[in-house]
Amino acid sequence: MDFVNNLDTDTSLSILSCLDDPSDIVRASAVSRSWRQFVIKYSLSRNLCLKLFHQLSNVDHIVETSNDSNQGSSEAGSSSLIDTRLLEKEHRAYALLARGCMSSPIQSCIADAIIASSTDNFPAESILNTLEERDRIGRTPSYWSSTGQHRTSVPETLLYRLNGDLCVITEISIQPFQAYFQRGRPIYSSHYVRFRLGHHNDNSPNCNNSQDKKGEPGKSSVESNYVWTYTSQEFPMAQENRLQSFKLPEPVLCIGGYILVEFLGRVQTQEMDGQYYICVSHVKVEGRSLAKSFRVENVDDNGKFGLKVLSYSDPKEKEEMDAEVGQEMDADAGQTQLRNLEQLLNLLHRHPLEVVNYVWPESDDEYAESEDEA
Repeated sequence: MDFVNNLDTDTSLSILSCLDDPSDIVRASAVSRSWRQFVIKYSLSRNLCLKLFHQLSNVDHIVETSNDSNQGSSEAGSSSLIDTRLLEKEHRAYALLARGCMSSPIQSCIADAIIASSTDNFPAESILNTLEERDRIGRTPSYWSSTGQHRTSVPETLLYRLNGDLCVITEISIQPFQAYFQRGRPIYSSHYVRFRLGHHNDNSPNCNNSQDKKGEPGKSSVESNYVWTYTSQEFPMAQENRLQSFKLPEPVLCIGGYILVEFLGRVQTQEMDGQYYICVSHVKVEGRSLAKSFRVENVDDNGKFGLKVLSYSDPKEKEEMDAEVGQEMDADAGQTQLRNLEQLLNLLHRHPLEVVNYVWPESDDEYAESEDEA
C-alpha cells in the first residue's frame, strides 16, 4: 500500500521520520514522484540532520556553487515555484550533509597549530612540535612546554585549526612529555583536560589573524578572537608517557573549524626552579572532515551562518578517489615538509652551529700558494 497517498500527513511523517540513515531517505525520495515531493516538502533530510546535530539549526541559508546545479531560485517565476526550488536545494544539501556526517572516513583532522597560551622557550618548545608524532627528532626532544608557575591552578591552552569548516569530532588523543634528560625522568602532564570547539570571531575588533605569529604564545587573542559553541566535560589525565585517548560521549559537529585544548591543574615541578610546568609531545584530533563538500560563511553574533555547498560528489567516494590518484598524499606531504622545515629551524635555534670565518685570499697567487701548502 502506498501509505504516503493513502494515509494522513501526520501518520506518513511519523513513519518516514523513523528513518535514521540518510541513504534510506534518498531511496524513499526515489520511490515515486509523490514520495519525492513529500520528502522535500516536509524537509526530512534537514530534520535528520537536526536530529544528529542540533547545532545545524543555526544554518541561515544555503548557497550552491554554479558548477554543481542551476540556481533556479534566482530565475523569474511564481512564489510557489521559487519556494519549491528552495526546498529542493535544501533537500540536496542536507541529504549530502547527513551522508557526510555519518559515512565520511574517520581521519586526523588537525590542519595547523595556531597558538599556545604560553611557551617557555619560543620557538624551540613551540606548539608546532605537538604536530609531530615522535617525542624526539634524532637526539633532540620534540615537545611544547608552558612557562613555569608557582600555583598549580594556572591553566594552559593550545589552539589548533582543523582541516575543514565542518568536522565531526569523535576523539582527541594527547601524549604528555617525559623529560628523559632530567633527573628522575619527570612527566609534565596535567590533572585534567577539556576541549572547546568553535569558530573565529570575524566581528571582533582584534580579528586580524596576521597580528599573531603562528605558534607564538598569547592568551588574550584566543579569548577575544574566537567563539566556542561546544565545551566538553573535564577528562582526567594520567601522569604517564603514552598517547592517551579521550573519546567524546557522542560525536560533535564543529562549526567553524577550531579546537581549543585546555589543560587544568599542574602536577609536576621542575627541580631546577621549583615551578610547575605542563609539557606535551603530541596532540591528535580524529573525526570526519567535510572540507571538500561544505564551507561555513558569514557567522553572525547570534551564531547564524551560511552553508555553502562546494561539491555534490559523495564524500566517501571522493576521499577514495583522491587516495587512488595520490592527491590527498601530495597535500599531506606538503604540510609535512613545511612542518619539518619549521622543526629544523627550531632545532637550529636550540643548537646553533659553530660558524668558521673564512679569510679570502687577496690574489690568485696567494690562493695557489695556500693550495700547494695543503
